[in-house]
Amino acid sequence: MPCLAYHYHMINHMTLKESEVLAVPENNIQYRWISLQEVCDYLGVKRHTVMRWIDQRGMPASKIGKLWRFKTADIDEWVKKGGASDEREVIK
Repeated sequence: MPCLAYHYHMINHMTLKESEVLAVPENNIQYRWISLQEVCDYLGVKRHTVMRWIDQRGMPASKIGKLWRFKTADIDEWVKKGGASDEREVIK
């Protein structure tokens, strides 16, 4: 497959113009699934806090096998709606 090797070589040695670099969308993190560790880093909280929020506050998350996955767009919306707020409802 010398043809593929040639194209791979050519692509690796191409330089991008500044306009081409700027046209690339920013890191589309909101459209990909992130891990539990990534959501902890994203929000600046510990693992047990995220697990408590999933269990007690309805934090949007999906469990795939044994792994938790999150969409940052859903997390952002949940936070904006007060899901991570420290304010507690008073039980009457």
